[in-house]
Amino acid sequence: MRRLEWRLLIGVAVVGLACLAWLFIAALMLWAVLPEQNWSALTEALGNRAGLLIMLWAFSLLPISAALRYLIDLYVRAPARLAEDIRLRTDGEVSQPLNIQGSREMEQLAEPINELLKRHEQLRSEMDERIRQASRQTELEKNRLAALMSELDRSVVVCNLDGRILLYNQRARLQFKRLSQAAQVTGGSELIGLGRSIYTVLDRQLVAHAVENVQRRLARGAASPSAQFVTATASGKLLRIQMSPVRSVDPESGSSTTNLNGFVLLIENITHEMQADAEKDRLLKDLTEGSRSALANTRAAVEILEDPDINEAMRERLLGVIREEIQGLSQRLDELRQSSSDAWRSRWPLEDMLGSDLIEAAVGRIEAESGIEVAREGDDEPIWLRLESYSLLQALTHLAGKLDPVCGIRNLTLRLSTHEGRARLDLVWPISEESGEKPDLSWENEPIISGGEAMAMSLRDVLDRHSGECWIEEECQGEKTRRCFRLLLPLATPQEEQPASTFQHHEDRPEFYDFDLFRPTERTRAQEDSRLRDLGFTVFDTETTGLNPAGGDQIIQIGAVRIVNGKILKRESFDQLVNPQRKIPEAGIPIHGITDEMVRGQPAIEEVLPAFHAFCTDSVLVAHNAAFDMRCLELKQDACGVVFDHPVLDTLLLSAVVHENQNTHNLDDIAERFGLTIIGRHTAIGDALVTAEIFQKLIPLLEDRGIHTLGEALKASRKTWYARVKY
Repeated sequence: MRRLEWRLLIGVAVVGLACLAWLFIAALMLWAVLPEQNWSALTEALGNRAGLLIMLWAFSLLPISAALRYLIDLYVRAPARLAEDIRLRTDGEVSQPLNIQGSREMEQLAEPINELLKRHEQLRSEMDERIRQASRQTELEKNRLAALMSELDRSVVVCNLDGRILLYNQRARLQFKRLSQAAQVTGGSELIGLGRSIYTVLDRQLVAHAVENVQRRLARGAASPSAQFVTATASGKLLRIQMSPVRSVDPESGSSTTNLNGFVLLIENITHEMQADAEKDRLLKDLTEGSRSALANTRAAVEILEDPDINEAMRERLLGVIREEIQGLSQRLDELRQSSSDAWRSRWPLEDMLGSDLIEAAVGRIEAESGIEVAREGDDEPIWLRLESYSLLQALTHLAGKLDPVCGIRNLTLRLSTHEGRARLDLVWPISEESGEKPDLSWENEPIISGGEAMAMSLRDVLDRHSGECWIEEECQGEKTRRCFRLLLPLATPQEEQPASTFQHHEDRPEFYDFDLFRPTERTRAQEDSRLRDLGFTVFDTETTGLNPAGGDQIIQIGAVRIVNGKILKRESFDQLVNPQRKIPEAGIPIHGITDEMVRGQPAIEEVLPAFHAFCTDSVLVAHNAAFDMRCLELKQDACGVVFDHPVLDTLLLSAVVHENQNTHNLDDIAERFGLTIIGRHTAIGDALVTAEIFQKLIPLLEDRGIHTLGEALKASRKTWYARVKY
């Protein structure tokens, strides 16, 4: 659709009026020079054909309009497009040469202009390289800190005084995912992310009270002030929080001041710990209350038994009472011991460890110290263990060393499996004539030998630390018989681990920190009065079954990425297929590539849309041709119980604002103008990413036109021709 131009309308109107004026002047001149009889004959001849004359005049405007459009394109819009392209290359990062279209004189400008742009690009590259060299050390320190934070086993979150998250580590990301009520869809990204508010998880008043306490201690001159509190989350989890201050720095002396610039939160999930304490208290109460009556009954029975005159039947009955009460007391003690053994052994630092890591370490240790060839079984599936790895590895190496001289084995298999809520770690070897006698279980009480020296602990001590057991059994595999030394160990709660490759390269590291967020912003002002550079954005795109959402076409994919502090957080993204609960038309599959098989089993829009709404919290929505995407969301609001009342910016309209002389503003053409490559075109997340990159480049161009705030951008967008499109 080609928009009308006011310049063309004015030009056609001027030419048309000029023609009418010329006809009017010509008529006056004829009236002045012709005799009255000739003038009367002329008017009589033309009088019946006035409508034809007007129609001929109107049709003459069509070629005039085409000619004017050609002249405007050649001599008005072409220079304006050239100016926009030059500005795009001088202000932005576009480096391809100009392709000038217009008059011959304009085409002759191409060579000198491209030469100037080439020199400009060289100068900019040299300047960028100098800046990179100057900031390399700072970046190195930032990367070291990010790598260090990602490896910590405590959840660490750093916030500014507004409660905006500016740093977090991998452990915090995984912990917040477990706190999320929509983790299947969002992965917890609606709770934690750069620029997000910590108050979506923690109670604002508790945090404010802790901040006041820390500030008060800083004012008193405390060296390391901190505050602790416990809070419950919306998902019912209990968190223990330790807060430490981030002090501002005096720009002149470089030393820390007593002014608070932000705070560090060490977050620990104590839900299971509190449940274990409550269970232990219950067991202790049952033990004391139940034992009181049992002891009273036993004491009464003993006192009666002291009477020499009681008969034999009564004596047996009383002895039965004593045996029954003692047996019940013993059962309660065993129950208490079994349920609270981990708490009683808390002096031993047990840690969560992946079973395959333990097996790998044990294989290396056994082969190095005993020379036995060790194979592995059953550690393909992730099995998490709760153990003290050092002593357990010493025990396994000791057992393998005992098996070699007694059983004469040179091949051993380590096998890990689960059974009835416990882990089974087996040392397996084949039974043969050379395998020797059956091992003796008395080994478990012998001191562990490590490096030729006896340690102050035995296998039984190690098993007691883990509330474990051990025994020897035989198993048949066809015609072969194998013997195994089995150890029972406690299981741990399965954890998610970041792939090792994630942190190998700086460009692949997740955006878990942004120290620029310490810079004060004007978030307290109304959003429309806020500068675009100070706002957070959620750039999104939808894929649908068709182009008529009001006619029943459904969303089949939502993709989104966040922009915080001018940076695209590619790792904090939202990418979710949606089951439309209807067949996807065949005509659209070659475009978006989403088939019925791909959406089968995926969540419906009633589950996805609330999660996406949470992901967009406290941000401005951005989309390309946003009218279509917002219409798709609005039609599902009532069914999903959410309202998208966010401010919305459209890159199509913003492109029309800054490049009003360009003929097209579709996503591909805008990306080409900015020199961007679209990866994953017509996928929701691919289009969202390129839209985010386009939006980043539009912001400085809008500022060049005096558009700095959200309100100014919205107002300018509404004035464009494309803002009239409705869905």
